[in-house]
Amino acid sequence: MYAIIATGGKQYTVSEGDVINVEKLSVNAGDTVTFDQVLFVNNGEAKVGEPTVAGATVTASVIEEGKEAKVVVYKYKRKTGYHKKNGHRQPFTKVKIEKINA
Repeated sequence: MYAIIATGGKQYTVSEGDVINVEKLSVNAGDTVTFDQVLFVNNGEAKVGEPTVAGATVTASVIEEGKEAKVVVYKYKRKTGYHKKNGHRQPFTKVKIEKINA
């Protein structure tokens, strides 16, 4: 059984027991979060949402919050002496999928 959920402007294919990194959620470690934007569920028969599957939810537990590896942005223009170095670390929330309710 698997489902496709939408959170943080992205879509994820999940099964029970999967551990995924999603965009930062405002919850603490150890809490339970419910995703109600379920776009597709396959439990032997496929259910496609228009845009979401009615009554379907995905329950997950929050493992931790953290930041991704640093992405270095370096801007440079030749002959002018212009150079600028900048970095970015995207925050994320790591969740474990506990149950898919179709």
